[in-house]
Amino acid sequence: MKASLVIMAAGLGSRYGGSKQVDGIGPHHEILMEYSIYDALQAGFHKIVFIIKPDMHDLMDRLCGSYLRRKTALDGSPVEVVYVDQDFTSIPKFYAVPPERTKPFGTVHALLCAEEAVHEPCCVINADDYYGAHAYKAMYKTLQHLPAEGEAAMVGYLLKNTASLYGTVSRGVCTLENGELKAVRETANIQLYPDGVLKDLTEDRLLSPETVVSMNFWGFMPSIFPVMRAYFDDFLRRTAGNDLKAECLLPVMADHLMKHRQLSIRVLSSPDQWFGITYREDRALVTEALQKLHDSGAYPEKLG
Repeated sequence: MKASLVIMAAGLGSRYGGSKQVDGIGPHHEILMEYSIYDALQAGFHKIVFIIKPDMHDLMDRLCGSYLRRKTALDGSPVEVVYVDQDFTSIPKFYAVPPERTKPFGTVHALLCAEEAVHEPCCVINADDYYGAHAYKAMYKTLQHLPAEGEAAMVGYLLKNTASLYGTVSRGVCTLENGELKAVRETANIQLYPDGVLKDLTEDRLLSPETVVSMNFWGFMPSIFPVMRAYFDDFLRRTAGNDLKAECLLPVMADHLMKHRQLSIRVLSSPDQWFGITYREDRALVTEALQKLHDSGAYPEKLG
């Protein structure tokens, strides 16, 4: 069965102080997206869908699109490359975007922007995270067997492997039962301390380092889009008119759909180390980790 990798790359990267999605940090200036694409193609995915800002088309083509069009998937078919814009043209007509609103409406809105491009099972990821090759293999295998409606999948990671010493992070803190996601709580202001202690600063509570969290590594069937559209429309009616910075987020949507018995979500685990760049100071650690992966033979000398 065909499957697509959907990369959410329209984020502003404000805390990082630049466009972290296109910062070359691998041994040959590879960007983190290139590792995701490499691992996904090795796992069997055949199509790459980039969700980007409208002014990123030329840049993304130079970074990834041009060489991807010359590659083939595992089944020998050409890799399909699609760009979709995350902008306000996809907002339903009943909602008038306030003139003061400049920021997109979050990850649910991002995925909805790709609805016309995705007609097969899909894996949805952040552009600026490294998830590891095993996660893509596990997700591709799972997508082949998910029923057409009512189920999804998520790769979970341990909180201790996803926090930063250089500032707070937001994570979807998960509750699991027999390998199934039962709840996900979007938790901001999680701080990692040098002694390994993790704390939710908002609620002044300690968090277990072994807590499973969502890092936006989702697997969906195409049937998710009508459900997602209804959820997003309700978000616009309830929330967005009162808060110019409100975002509609995939983990929050997942929690809502599970609670209303509209979706069940399998949780896949990965032995790979997750890493990403939230703050500028994280860059050196990620660069070192990528170099070690190349040195170990996990990746060829050059990905392209």
